[in-house]
Amino acid sequence: MAAFLGGCSGSEQAPPPPAVTVATPLVQELVDWDDYVGRFDAIESVEVRPRATGYLSAVHFRDGQYVSKGQLLFTVDPRPAEAALAQARAQLAQAQAAYANAQTELARTKTLAEARAASQEELESRQAALRTGAAQVAAAQAAVRARQLEVGFTRVTAPISGRISERLVDPGNTVTADQTILTTIVSTNPLHFTFQGSEAQLLKYQREGTGAVQGTPVRVRLADEGQFTHTGTVDFVDNAVGKGSGTIRVRAVIPNSDGFLKPGMFGNLRLEATRAYPAMLVPDEAIVADASRKIVYVVAKDGTVKAKQVETGPLSGNLRVIRKGIERTDRVVIAGVQRARPGQKVSPKAGTIKQEQAKGVPAANAAPPASTALPAGNR
Repeated sequence: MAAFLGGCSGSEQAPPPPAVTVATPLVQELVDWDDYVGRFDAIESVEVRPRATGYLSAVHFRDGQYVSKGQLLFTVDPRPAEAALAQARAQLAQAQAAYANAQTELARTKTLAEARAASQEELESRQAALRTGAAQVAAAQAAVRARQLEVGFTRVTAPISGRISERLVDPGNTVTADQTILTTIVSTNPLHFTFQGSEAQLLKYQREGTGAVQGTPVRVRLADEGQFTHTGTVDFVDNAVGKGSGTIRVRAVIPNSDGFLKPGMFGNLRLEATRAYPAMLVPDEAIVADASRKIVYVVAKDGTVKAKQVETGPLSGNLRVIRKGIERTDRVVIAGVQRARPGQKVSPKAGTIKQEQAKGVPAANAAPPASTALPAGNR
C-alpha cells in the first residue's frame, strides 16, 4: 500500500517550467527611410529643329547612338545660303569702294578749301558723303554676318550631349526653320528621379529638418531588383502643394555613368527620413499581436513572464525597431514565444539578438513597407 501511494504521488508532480530563450534588446544607431514610387526623367531633353528652310541633304548619325554636343547631325542644302552670302560680300565690297572714294573726295575738297578754291558748303557735303559711306559699309558688314549665320544654320549640330532618337525626316524632304522636328536628344548622366510626397510627410520633414531637403540621401531600385542599389541625393522640392492632390513634387539626382537607367523607367525610392538615433531592436517574431496591440514578453529575475505593450517602428533587416514600451535591460523572449504565458514562470536561457543585412523588398510586385530603418553607418 505504501509503495502504491508513493507511485501515485510522484506521477502528480507539476511539470517543469517551459524553456525559452531571452536576450536584451539590440541597441544600434539607425536611420529611418520612407518609401515612394517615382519615375526617371532626363535632366536635359531637346527637340532638334533646323534653323534654315530648305531641302535636307544628308544625315550624319546612326539612330540611337550617343552624340556629343556640337556634333554634326543633319545638313540642309547650303547652296541658296552660300549664294546669298556671296551677294552680301559683293555689296560690302561696293560699299567699301564708295567709302574709299568719299574719303578721297573729302581730302581733295579740304585742300581746295584751304586754298579758298572750294566753298564751305561743298566741304560739308563731302563730309556728309563720307558719313553715309561709313554707314553703308557697316550695313553691308552686318548683312554679311547675317548671311554667314544662315550658311551656318544649314549645319544642324547637337545642342547637348546624350542619346539620340531615330531620325524623323529623311534626306530629300523639305524642312522649315524652327518648325520641323528632325529628332530628339536626351541626356543620360545623371538622371532625375521625380516622386510625389504627401503634405503630412512634408510637415514632418520640415519640423524635424530632415527628409525632403536638398542633399538628403536617397536609394532607388528598379522593378526587377531586390535591393536599393542606385544612390543619389534630393536636389529640388517644389514651391507649392497641389491643391487637388495634396502632394508636393520632389526630385532627386541619380548618377548613371553606365547608361543603364533610361528616362521614363519607374522605380521605388527610399528617402532618408530621420537623423541617426539609438534604437532598440528585437526579432520581428518576438512581437505578438493582441487585437490592436503589439506586445512582447519579458522575463523577470524570478522567471515570471510579463507582457509589455510596445510601439513598433520600421524593420531593420530581420529586426523590428521598438519605439517605446520596454527598457534596454529587459530580458525579451526571442524564442519559445508560444510557450510563454503572462504570470507563469519559465526556464530562461540566455541568447543573442543578431541582425541580418537588409535585403529590401524581395518581389518585384510586392508592396513596399511604410518605412525602413537602416544602420546609420550604411547611409
